[in-house]
Amino acid sequence: MKLSILDLAHVPMGSDVGQALRNTLDLARRVDTLGYERFWLAEHHNMPGIASAATAVVIGQVAAATQRIRVGSGGIMLPNHAPLVIAEQFGTLEALFPGRIDLGLGRAPGTDGLTWRALRRDVRAAEHFPDDVLELQALLGPVQPGQRIRAVPGADSNVPLWILGSSLFGSQLAARLGLPYAFASHFAPAALHEALRVYREMFQPSAQLQTSYAMAGVNVICAATDEEAQLLFTSLQRVVIGLVTGSPGRLSPPAPIDPLPPHVQQAVEGFLGCSFVGSPATVRAGLEQFIQDTGADELIVASAIFDHAARLQSYELLSRECLSR
Repeated sequence: MKLSILDLAHVPMGSDVGQALRNTLDLARRVDTLGYERFWLAEHHNMPGIASAATAVVIGQVAAATQRIRVGSGGIMLPNHAPLVIAEQFGTLEALFPGRIDLGLGRAPGTDGLTWRALRRDVRAAEHFPDDVLELQALLGPVQPGQRIRAVPGADSNVPLWILGSSLFGSQLAARLGLPYAFASHFAPAALHEALRVYREMFQPSAQLQTSYAMAGVNVICAATDEEAQLLFTSLQRVVIGLVTGSPGRLSPPAPIDPLPPHVQQAVEGFLGCSFVGSPATVRAGLEQFIQDTGADELIVASAIFDHAARLQSYELLSRECLSR
């Protein structure tokens, strides 16, 4: 089983951005030797509960705090940026931490429309995503004869690209470009099976990747007992309840949740459909069945847990159960 980590640098209730980022660095140091493949951070803007907006900056800090694990973006929202700027940022990271940097790319803005305008981006920028990916790939690749614009650093770094997505668009693009594909099933699982099928059927080998390689996102809350894990899970459930009812918030302390209206309950269950919660044995059995059902080559684990110590324990228990055998 190949497992990686997606850390959203959550800012729980009662905490602040500085503490959230220190927790991210502490988590990265702890998991560096536990057998996880990679540690990814995501670009989100104007979200008080997430501290990783300056994604490349945080990636650099995490890479500096670790020795082995690959570090990257899950992802950089490319329509928010000029490809040259991202090539320079990740070329710099690759120069500092050779062979350890991943560049996952998403097409969504990672925020709301008003904030996207504050980023000074054209609302039609997402339409150019495929061309921007190709431009970025060229800027990170070998310098061509007569090439006048170069990413310095960046040129000839060949930082590996990933396409991220939650729909068929990303799967088709990743297949056509011969790139690895990561599906956001940890929050949007509806199209998971169809997207993976399309990706595998359409995949065309490339210089970066000869055969298809698919990673799926999952939520994992692992604790000593099923009951303890289910209680910890209520913090994430409350965040999702807020999202689906139009009142987003931060992770709150775990506590039992009163019965929800049926339409809200259905929406929450759909959002969290790829969640594995329980003791190490319970989680392992669920993940093994998920891999069997999807054929995913790798899983990337998000563990939104209010208490930092409990989050560390969740990743340690998961590693002991699934990566140490």
